[in-house]
Amino acid sequence: MAATNFLSGKDIVIIAYGEVKNELRSGKTATELTADVMVQLLAKTGLTNRDIDGFALTLPLSELGFAWYSNVVVENLGIQARWLQITDIGGCAILGNVARAAAALKCGMIEMAFCIHADAPSRLPAVEYFNYRSEFQEPVGYQGPLVAFGLMTDAYDQKYGLKPEALGKLAVAQRNGAVANENALEKLRKPITVDDYLNSRPVSEPMRLLDCVMRCDGANGIVVTTLERAKAMGVKKMVRLASYSEITNYDPTNSTPDGFETGFQVVGPDALNKAGMAPRDVDMFHPYDDFLIALLLKLEQIGFCKRGEGSDFLMSTDMSPTGALPINTGGGQISAGQAGLAGGGTNVVEAVRQLMGEAGSRQVPNAKNALVTGIGVVPYFRNWGSSVAMVMET
Repeated sequence: MAATNFLSGKDIVIIAYGEVKNELRSGKTATELTADVMVQLLAKTGLTNRDIDGFALTLPLSELGFAWYSNVVVENLGIQARWLQITDIGGCAILGNVARAAAALKCGMIEMAFCIHADAPSRLPAVEYFNYRSEFQEPVGYQGPLVAFGLMTDAYDQKYGLKPEALGKLAVAQRNGAVANENALEKLRKPITVDDYLNSRPVSEPMRLLDCVMRCDGANGIVVTTLERAKAMGVKKMVRLASYSEITNYDPTNSTPDGFETGFQVVGPDALNKAGMAPRDVDMFHPYDDFLIALLLKLEQIGFCKRGEGSDFLMSTDMSPTGALPINTGGGQISAGQAGLAGGGTNVVEAVRQLMGEAGSRQVPNAKNALVTGIGVVPYFRNWGSSVAMVMET
């Protein structure tokens, strides 16, 4: 039995967003970056520490060797919390926290939730991944997501045929967004062409350098509350949560899975259906992007186009802010930088920024909704481990 839409009343809203500039080496810890975002959120809302009774964090890999406990973090930030959450589903975690905060708000556990993602991989200690990665992958040189997505790209090309210029067009569209985004990693705020993409060096053949995300230090966050509380505060700009869908470990009993079958064929249509929408109704798409092939697969599996038609869809679609389907208008993580080894907040904050009409020169005209996604973990011999999708509306 499918879950009901607990957001159907559209009575849970985002009232503010915050984001620091992405940097290769910030010199700060994840806790310090969290504090920087919190200061922004307090300034935008007029709230004080005493008004925050819910606090949700993602799990930063840069803090795995330390006591990154939620109660320790809020103690450092001077918050008396009635509800705490740390979510560890990789790049799904920030959207997962928004949904979990919404549930806590609807249950009456809290009145105001801060959801913040922060990581500082420039100070990352050695991290060892157990189970499948150390046992099956690393001994034969299969080094994590880079190899996984390289194999996936090659397999897709062999099965359906992949037009590299289509991914090049997507790379250019996202880079144009980063050029206009002051918080993007400065190193990446330079325009590129399709030829630049095609001529970038192979890193995991057939995947190129410009297919890949660049990790960096960064942080971002949002404030979630009830519509009633937002109105009482006199909030003028807010974003309503319309639907959410999440799945982890899709099809676990299949010992020989198809790598192109993922949780997005479940959560994408589910989130849209719960919001009373179809792909054609989406004003903006802000998909989690660690490698460009992931965006193509999500376009197919969510239903923007049929399986194997991703290249043609990209070639025929204007993905700019004024186009038919604006995609990752702030550059996404591939062109703005990924805060940590599993981020997602960059895409979430950009969707909120757009829906509040505050994206400046890259503003999507008359945007009324956004579909935002997250990807978490790349397991052995199958596609990503967690998939989430959320619809936001004005």
